[in-house]
Amino acid sequence: MMNILYKSTRGDGSKITASQAILKGLSDDGGLFVPDSLPKLHISLEKLAEMDYREVAFEVMRLFLTDFTDQELKYCIDNAYDSKFDTEEIAPVRKIGDAYIMELFHGSTIAFKDMALSILPYLMTVAARKNNITNDIVILTATSGDTGKAALAGFADVPGTKIIVFYPKGGVSRIQELQMVTQKGANTFVVGVKGNFDDCQSAVKKMFNDPSLKELLNGKKCQFSSANSINIGRLVPQIAYYVWAYSRLVKNGEIKAGDKVNFVVPTGNFGNILAGFYASLMGLPVNRFICASNENKVLYDFFKTGVYDKNREFILTSSPSMDILISSNLERLIYMISGNSEEQNKAFMKSLSENGRYEIPEESRAQLSAFYGGFASEEENAEGIKETYEQTGYITDTHTGVANAVYKKYVSETGDRTPAVIVSTASPYKFSRAVMTAIDPELDSLDDFALIDELNRKSNVDIPKAVKDIIDADIRHDTVCEIGEMEQKVKGFLGINE
Repeated sequence: MMNILYKSTRGDGSKITASQAILKGLSDDGGLFVPDSLPKLHISLEKLAEMDYREVAFEVMRLFLTDFTDQELKYCIDNAYDSKFDTEEIAPVRKIGDAYIMELFHGSTIAFKDMALSILPYLMTVAARKNNITNDIVILTATSGDTGKAALAGFADVPGTKIIVFYPKGGVSRIQELQMVTQKGANTFVVGVKGNFDDCQSAVKKMFNDPSLKELLNGKKCQFSSANSINIGRLVPQIAYYVWAYSRLVKNGEIKAGDKVNFVVPTGNFGNILAGFYASLMGLPVNRFICASNENKVLYDFFKTGVYDKNREFILTSSPSMDILISSNLERLIYMISGNSEEQNKAFMKSLSENGRYEIPEESRAQLSAFYGGFASEEENAEGIKETYEQTGYITDTHTGVANAVYKKYVSETGDRTPAVIVSTASPYKFSRAVMTAIDPELDSLDDFALIDELNRKSNVDIPKAVKDIIDADIRHDTVCEIGEMEQKVKGFLGINE
């Protein structure tokens, strides 16, 4: 195997190991870490089809995390993908209607973020030992709904770590909020922000890049790291489940090894779909990545025009984890299609910071042929959820609903009948009000927990433990702040006095 090192999308070309990149989260120059080369799948698709999830994850992740020993990586994988998941398959792939659905919500917080955030604490603590780090690792993260709870669950009471989560107050579902504000753990801190996700994310990035704050942290024997998908330790585990999904179709005789498939991905911060694109560059046979947006369709417009423009109204939708206008992980793709040019990428990101927009040249746009951008309105999402339920009895969450609606548009527009895997990112129980009122608007009069009972009755799917646990849980985090107060809240929690 080749040795993979990591460099910044805005840096000087200097390289660090995977464990160092995981610990840093974000580069000091504000860039994102990317591998200096992309490895190729070294095991046949037929052999991968005979493996379980842990084995597939190991074979994929070991290609990227080359300074981890096999023993260290297996320790991380075995501890991550255990009884926290309610199915031995970890990520079942089911045929629903005309497509396959990969269910990524069987972890402890019933969202796809569990797939990476179950393993990140283990990767990070092993990385700290490998690099002789004695500081506490402070996970500082912004969430549009799902990352926050999954990160909190993963890092709660992990020795040598603290975790601070900011979320947009009023911009997440009630179940998402309750999952976060009831979180136990002496090392956890959750803050609602009077702003949107982009506001939270921008403030967090600013704190990461503040040298004076870094110095203050060091004085307290602390250092920041990230649990967002900007951390390469989040992205690498996500690559594995695309390979897994393909291997299940081969194993079940739905396709032959080497046949191409499409992946349909509900997309906000671009990390999930980028992981799939990386898998394709490793040799996974993929025809198209269908990037599904909600009414905050900044990515749809980008793929149609080559212009990324966040200067638009921010819309609160029923798919809040996609209510994003600054898709941070897109920078990794922009860097790649710019010929891995740090200078070109920096110019784009400077333009985004100063003007809220940038436009890529035609030669770069030509490299985006693997992607198709689509979007679904709130009405189209609701209609699709209802139609899927009435035709198949299967109930999706609102994010998977967006993906499903966009996929139907894609087939209608292109006639492409390549087997398609819809990436299902959350349990419908996380968004019970939006889901159930899509199926029957009269149910909107019920309270949140009555809606959960109704969802249980209609879906014949057990109420997840993650939902049962919050019904009578105490509120432990009730801090709310303005955007400009976020840094002070961090300092207060960490006991930093300037």
